[in-house]
Amino acid sequence: MKPLTLTQESIHTGSLVLVNREFGWKDASRSLLMPVCDDTPEILLDRTAATLLSRLMAEIDGWRYIVPVSGWRSQDEQQQIWDDSMKENGEEFTRKFVAFPGHSEHQTGLAIDLGLRQEHVDFICPEFPDTGICQTFREKAAKYGFILRYPAGKESVTGIGHEPWHFRYVGAPHAEIMVSHGLCLEEYINFIKQFSFHHKPYRITEGSRTTFVSYIRAESGETSLELPDSLPYTVSGNNSDGFIFTEWRRQDAYQRQLRMA
Repeated sequence: MKPLTLTQESIHTGSLVLVNREFGWKDASRSLLMPVCDDTPEILLDRTAATLLSRLMAEIDGWRYIVPVSGWRSQDEQQQIWDDSMKENGEEFTRKFVAFPGHSEHQTGLAIDLGLRQEHVDFICPEFPDTGICQTFREKAAKYGFILRYPAGKESVTGIGHEPWHFRYVGAPHAEIMVSHGLCLEEYINFIKQFSFHHKPYRITEGSRTTFVSYIRAESGETSLELPDSLPYTVSGNNSDGFIFTEWRRQDAYQRQLRMA
């Protein structure tokens, strides 16, 4: 067994951090960022998110028809967007489509706004229809770890109007779980809490591999775990009260563990 220690600060890092009106962006460190494509070097994403987006676009030849509109934003940039929209569009529109500075997913480096390639692309509400290449992207997104962050019908949960152009990287297998259960990120954070790390994790078996997803409530100070040696895993804070732990095991090894339990 090997020890794993998670600090209180770790709650605010990872691909599953929930950033919305209630939970602000608290990670003081700057993510490892990279351009999403060669044509727009100024538009940046978290390195892992950008890599997976690139693979998705390569599969569908997406950059020929789709343009990146907005990726990572600094606090100052988000403040400027908020102020400009309040002046140009008014408070009702701004609160519906622009996150308050310090509470924007774009500040995490994990969110990307995309638009259909055309002569004029609106920065706040780019066109991204439910047809053609845009719908193909939408249908493939979860396979690469992306979700439509603000779907129709979830406005009362997310606090943001339906944004068909705004995608968020949450990673695998979380994106596909969310899609299969019809959950937005707020709902998923609560859903996974019923699957405790110490008791009964959420389980997905595909072929010879089993994936386990579970919730770990943060302890005051540090949270300590004991993990099997050489276990592939990821840990993400949820930005509120704990961690989401994901591990992968070969099915035969998992069955041996059950027999020994």
